[in-house]
Amino acid sequence: MSASPSHGTSAVQSESQFSAEVDAVLLAVEESIEHSGADLEFETVAGILTICCEDGSKIIINRQTPTREIWVAARSGGFHFRKADGLWADTRGGLDLAARIAKCINEQSGERVAPRLPVV
Repeated sequence: MSASPSHGTSAVQSESQFSAEVDAVLLAVEESIEHSGADLEFETVAGILTICCEDGSKIIINRQTPTREIWVAARSGGFHFRKADGLWADTRGGLDLAARIAKCINEQSGERVAPRLPVV
């Protein structure tokens, strides 16, 4: 029995499929920030999304292709996310990717952004 594309394991997911899914996630985060009216600057370069807060702190969201994970680095710590049941789940338990990004943005900037990420 083979895994379905939406619930496949990272071991069988192609690099191009993983990259496309991460690109969609980064775009969704950007669009969420734009539509929220939050006073945040952001930029995506080479698959790394950097969100700049007014106080000069940054939140970095990037892909880790070898492990098929998305990593988030923020003042509150570093977090790793892997696909599970259609969501990007924290590898140590805890918040899913969208909730973690929202929490990091709120904690660092006071802004409220609710990313609506694509189901993977």
